[in-house]
Amino acid sequence: MIVLVVAIIFGAILILRSLKNFIVNAVIGLIILFLVNTFAGLGIGYSWIVILICGIGGILGALLVIVIHILGLGLGI
Repeated sequence: MIVLVVAIIFGAILILRSLKNFIVNAVIGLIILFLVNTFAGLGIGYSWIVILICGIGGILGALLVIVIHILGLGLGI
């Protein structure tokens, strides 16, 4: 029983740590997209796909979204 409780606590800590990293990456990526939209006027929308790419990739994810938009590949973003 104690092993199960320790495993659940350990799993919860790992999930919260991953969620925190995802949120930090998403915020940084969206700030970069906001700045690019403001100063370059690209008109990139903020959809769930964009947030997911920025959340997983952070700065590189934001750059990927920008490059995809500039190349006109779309993909719903």
